[in-house]
Amino acid sequence: MISIVIPLYNKGELVARALDSILVQKFDDCEVVVVDDGSTDNSVAVVNRYLSRFPEGRLRVVAQSNAGVGAARNRGIASARGEYVTFLDADDEWKPGHLAALAALADGYGECGVFATNYENLMTDGRTVPNQLRHLPFEGPEGVIDNYFVMAAESNPPLWTSAVMARTGLLRGVGGFPEGIKSGEDLLLWARLAAKSPIAYCTESSAVYHRGSSNPRPPERVDEVGIAFEALYREHPQLPGLKRYIALWYNMRMSRCLAHRMYGRAWKALWRSVRYRPTLRIAKPLVQYTLLGLRRR
Repeated sequence: MISIVIPLYNKGELVARALDSILVQKFDDCEVVVVDDGSTDNSVAVVNRYLSRFPEGRLRVVAQSNAGVGAARNRGIASARGEYVTFLDADDEWKPGHLAALAALADGYGECGVFATNYENLMTDGRTVPNQLRHLPFEGPEGVIDNYFVMAAESNPPLWTSAVMARTGLLRGVGGFPEGIKSGEDLLLWARLAAKSPIAYCTESSAVYHRGSSNPRPPERVDEVGIAFEALYREHPQLPGLKRYIALWYNMRMSRCLAHRMYGRAWKALWRSVRYRPTLRIAKPLVQYTLLGLRRR
């Protein structure tokens, strides 16, 4: 059985779309665990209206005080009854056949602990943007990714939360999602899983990522994700592409710092990026932003 975990916080106007996309799946051996993370709107009432549309006991709501999306997903993992756990954010959706595609990967690639499909991005202006993948290590519609960090460092993210499934025991074994982190907690989990297991992958897009229009969150003062990535490298220095992937993380952190005019943190992120990929090409935007900020003063 596959357990579908939906973290829910004040998405009453959107969660119905996610649940509708589960109901049209061509796969019945599943349960849905909705973790209400202290919603203050009508989210739970919307979910309760769907109880009668699922087989008895196959849609459950687990309530907790607001603790963040990572904690909500972990509560769902802990409550899961299935051999596998997959995730669907309340504001995203699946195409028909998504669960069947994941189940087929699990049946066909028993040596893997992680299974995923490609996905498409639905932008706020209505455009659909495909997810571009580079350095795919196989030909054809499906296969095994054994070079995750090489792909992730040089293409769009091959793994995205609402298109990933993993063995329940493996998820629990790595500790699930890191909690208390506002950005990058999913990337850290995928990295830890990729260090433990190859990934069975379907290149056909069967999930839809509804992109928001908000500005990136201010970076956290302590970069716990970067610290954890570096610890992962010390544990697995032989993993191809991991150093470059860490450099990419620090490059992204630098960009977020620049977006919020945090020049000191941006310089620190640049320094750590260069440690893992010694190139100064990424310094150009930082120099430009810093000079512009000095001129404005």
